[in-house]
Amino acid sequence: MEDCGVRINKFLSEAGVCSRRQADRIVAEGRVTVAKVTAAVGTRVYGGQEVLLDGLPVKKEEERILLALYKPRGIVCTSEKREKDNVIEYMQYPKRIYPIGRLDKDSEGLLLLTNQGEIVNEIMRARNMHEKEYIVTVNKPLTESFLRGISGGVPLVELGQYTRICRVEKTGKNSFRIVLTQGINRQIRRMCEYFGYRVEKLVRVRIMNIRLGDLEYGKYRKVTEDEYKKLCDMCRK
Repeated sequence: MEDCGVRINKFLSEAGVCSRRQADRIVAEGRVTVAKVTAAVGTRVYGGQEVLLDGLPVKKEEERILLALYKPRGIVCTSEKREKDNVIEYMQYPKRIYPIGRLDKDSEGLLLLTNQGEIVNEIMRARNMHEKEYIVTVNKPLTESFLRGISGGVPLVELGQYTRICRVEKTGKNSFRIVLTQGINRQIRRMCEYFGYRVEKLVRVRIMNIRLGDLEYGKYRKVTEDEYKKLCDMCRK
């Protein structure tokens, strides 16, 4: 059977280096070679060819890794090691992994990390409406008008878009639970600012079926087999 090869961004993603989008950036920076030739975006890798990233060999990791981390404040959700306080350096995991999506540097809570490129692509597709749940503490008491407004779709003028309608539940005088199906940069903070509130603490407690639970601050665990199977089932729907 003819070897049709695989695009370099997919190869790097499946090797647990980074997401496909990040791989395109790395390749464009001239940091990757295939069979001793500097790769370009779209280059294909064929069986037996040597792939190097920054001069070091890249091989597909056969072990499936999916980790749940309680990301502390101050840690940056990137696999770019030139970024100070990046999550990969923080974790010191012995194999190549990278974060699925982002969580603001000033926020804390559940972050998933993996070496499985395809599941990253499925979770990150906005059209799939996958849920992420947060507990938010703000700087002043909540009002009914705030709760109605933030759940009904908020205009983000600087981005030229509205947030999706979402579920919001008051959990305390100054705190609420919110479930989003979008991944707009600093979305919750922007939504609160629109109504004159400032976020003082933001904790992500769930991504789809994976929950933060009683995971300790700054610690990580392996996602269970049952959790992984359910996650894959949800991604296929």
